[in-house]
Amino acid sequence: MPKDVKVTIYNPRGELEAQGEVPSGISLLGASMRLQAKHGSACGGVCACSTCHVWVKKGLESLTDMGDCEEDQLDKAYDVKPYSRLGCQAELDGEEVVYQITEESEKTWYDEHPKERHEAEAAGKWPPK
Repeated sequence: MPKDVKVTIYNPRGELEAQGEVPSGISLLGASMRLQAKHGSACGGVCACSTCHVWVKKGLESLTDMGDCEEDQLDKAYDVKPYSRLGCQAELDGEEVVYQITEESEKTWYDEHPKERHEAEAAGKWPPK
């Protein structure tokens, strides 16, 4: 049985988006989905784009190693940092992880969820000011 891992997720503005425990072995994108964070993925999480790009603030070394596909896709991402990973490829491996969803990923989530986007627009919460 996989060990549960504490995950903390921040939105692009540095505000707490979600926090909780998820099973070890799932991807950061999977963790975001389980914790209902606004983490988009235009390709559906198959390493065919870079929209699930995140910045790992804590626990980078505990994630699975980066493969060639992920490296190639990160070359196309916006605002890549030394602690960037693709949420669909980086898997949790038993230690606490803290990451921040990028603007590109949040925008993709809203593009994938038009009802929530319209509600956020009507409430003045999207796009962020």
